[in-house]
Amino acid sequence: MGWGTWIVLGIVLLLVLWFVFTYNGLVAARNRTQEAWSEIDVELKRRHDLIPNLVNTVQGYMGHERGTLEAVTNARAAAVSAGATGDPAKIGAAENMLSQSLRSLFAVSENYPDLKAISAFTNLQETLTATEDKIEFSRRFYNGNVRDYNISLQTLPTSLIAGALGFKAFGFFQADEADRAVPQVSFGSASQSGSPGPGSLPPAAGSGPPAPGSSGPPLQS
Repeated sequence: MGWGTWIVLGIVLLLVLWFVFTYNGLVAARNRTQEAWSEIDVELKRRHDLIPNLVNTVQGYMGHERGTLEAVTNARAAAVSAGATGDPAKIGAAENMLSQSLRSLFAVSENYPDLKAISAFTNLQETLTATEDKIEFSRRFYNGNVRDYNISLQTLPTSLIAGALGFKAFGFFQADEADRAVPQVSFGSASQSGSPGPGSLPPAAGSGPPAPGSSGPPLQS
């Protein structure tokens, strides 16, 4: 074989190696992103499971706050329905509404000293707050993976083959504006008035990386 043939074979080999390397890299990035979403999903379902117990615990003490309790129940139902879609944008919007309703419930609970003395309520409050922290941690981890994966899809020369191979961009899981705002804390006034600062939840019992889950956004074919 002449030099021209060897050059052509070398180019073909390089293209094949690039294709294999690029494809494997995209698969790995997609799997990491789906795994990151599964961690969010685990914590969201944990929060959904805790809320009925919370409502049952407080309704006997907060009979005059029916609107607040209904808002939490309705927000939970909307969040569960949104979770079934697998769409991070819809799930994020529903979960943000649920977070806001929980903040309202915890703020109102400050007016009921008897309720705050119930260990079942304080335990649920602390567990839900810790779950919020884990959701936020998972959200940042997931969005970081989405950013890196989406950039790979949009960057030449990978973008030339990504679409043809069935790789699609993932949506970000956005926090609400209250989560982005820096909470204003005044220990003196809070201890006297008994009401928390705007947009803040009670102190968390603890936080850390959530356990890996098994579900997530719809798998890409």
